[in-house]
Amino acid sequence: MRYARSFLVDLKSLEPAAYERVYNFVFVECAADRWYLHRLPELRQLDKEGIFYRFTIDNYLIGIEITGEIVKFLRVIPKPDV
Repeated sequence: MRYARSFLVDLKSLEPAAYERVYNFVFVECAADRWYLHRLPELRQLDKEGIFYRFTIDNYLIGIEITGEIVKFLRVIPKPDV
């Protein structure tokens, strides 16, 4: 697992409840290998090469980059109102 500076800055700026939820998922569940890519909520591939993806946790979008077996968390932002 790797974490982009932008992800850490985004995480730090979340409200406390959202911070705790995202933090627990990323640094506890993912770090313990208790998740599978295909089980991520609302997982969407963002490019045709299959490197960039996004998924949701509560009302937040999380962007990731997958290169081989390395997962890098890129961003965490609020879901836009539709």
